[in-house]
Amino acid sequence: MGVRELMEKIRGNPLEKLKARELREEEIRLKNQLERVRKGIDDNEKEKKKKFREGIGADLFKKRMLVQEIGALDMEAKLKLRTFTTAHRQLRFVKNFLIVKNYEQQLKDAGLWKKLTAIPQANLEGLLIRISLDGKEFDEVLNELNKPFEMDVAEIGEEMAEEEKKMLESWAQVEAGALEPEKAESELSIDRELQKEEA
Repeated sequence: MGVRELMEKIRGNPLEKLKARELREEEIRLKNQLERVRKGIDDNEKEKKKKFREGIGADLFKKRMLVQEIGALDMEAKLKLRTFTTAHRQLRFVKNFLIVKNYEQQLKDAGLWKKLTAIPQANLEGLLIRISLDGKEFDEVLNELNKPFEMDVAEIGEEMAEEEKKMLESWAQVEAGALEPEKAESELSIDRELQKEEA
């Protein structure tokens, strides 16, 4: 059963109707799917490198054939990457949903459960895809889940896009040799965020 089927299985508010067991099963299925897709992407990349090596010193006709083959492999890898990205977003949704279910009683005690159950299903799904609750303590989960009630949904998307942009820039700098990996890791570290808050 996929995430769509899981969400379509219920009508109204999914927080009340989905069981933790169903979510765990879906989490396992998605993790397996991600692993298969990742392996497929890696295999494509290896094949592209192999084809490129075949072209070194080959005649023009052979190189043109290899260009076509490499292009086809590249297109296949891009499609697999799109599948990977979709499955990863679904996994984040399922993990976050499971965390919310696990904290159900505490969220009820904090008064947030009622707010969450009042959110339309599509908005709840979008929220649980955008945020990351994995590995966070209850207070952090509470803060993340309160954000939509404190800020506009568009602001959340901008915040996530900024984090993604920062991470991609760090990788590019490391790959170009302009930044040491350890420095990039420290820039992205949670410890740095904690130091900012303490200052």
